[in-house]
Amino acid sequence: MLFCSRVSAAWMILGGVFSRHWAALLVLLLFINFSIGTAHSSDGAAQPIASVADGSAPVIVVGFVGGFVRNDDIRHSEVQLAQKLRASYPQRLRVAMFQNWHRRAAHQTILRWLDSGEDGHLTDEEKRDARIILFGHSWGGAAVISLARELQQERIPVLLTIQVDSIAKPGQDDRVVPANVAYAVNFYQTRGLLHGRRRITAADPAQTKILGDYFRDYNKPPAECSQYPWLTRHLFRGHAAIECDPLLWSQIEGLIDTYSSAEEKASDLPAGELSSGRTSGIHHQPEQVPFADGGELLPTID
Repeated sequence: MLFCSRVSAAWMILGGVFSRHWAALLVLLLFINFSIGTAHSSDGAAQPIASVADGSAPVIVVGFVGGFVRNDDIRHSEVQLAQKLRASYPQRLRVAMFQNWHRRAAHQTILRWLDSGEDGHLTDEEKRDARIILFGHSWGGAAVISLARELQQERIPVLLTIQVDSIAKPGQDDRVVPANVAYAVNFYQTRGLLHGRRRITAADPAQTKILGDYFRDYNKPPAECSQYPWLTRHLFRGHAAIECDPLLWSQIEGLIDTYSSAEEKASDLPAGELSSGRTSGIHHQPEQVPFADGGELLPTID
């Protein structure tokens, strides 16, 4: 009863500020994330989970969870991926996970990690040396683009952005990828009450290569979704299914591995082109991106 009264109150407040469409969307997101993350409510979520990477100029990987999910909730594939990247590539990657509303903390973490001189000031060289990969699901996908825009204002390049069923909050734009991003990819689904951005575009196609908008259909949710509450799995089946799809996140891991292996800095990469042989089969569009099981996703083509 208490939860229902909170939802009703939220509906009344939101209905007077936003359109009915946005009010409905926000209340639905509130519901899905209450049902998934109620067991984790401490304030510890404000702290990033970060790896400690040795060696010079590791690639920075920052992920955002969706909704009101904690950044250390291991039930969610984004968090599992961050832990796997941290364990598998300790010398090459520096990894941190954040809640989507802690974008400022993520921004400050990136600036601190780029400051190789540890003097509190980024030189032009430190900015040019940046190799940053951003990924996120739902509201976290929109946070990826917002953070990339903030880094653009500071003339900091981003190597790769990855959006998974991206949903923008009111006032956000998760469709247009800023020109400081070298490569961008979007994954989405269309089942259920919540589904994400179907297509992304480059603010400057000469600077940003859109690797594709990849549609994933979930007639039957992955078995891994069984850990989610019954109501979430049935009302928001597609939005939850794409998050807990191990094949999709295996592909995302492969993208991060491939692009973080490139020897070039993001600021030196021509749009849509990587010279490293380890990137073969990825920099042509339209793409056919393979999964570990031999299947593949095809990008949306109009």
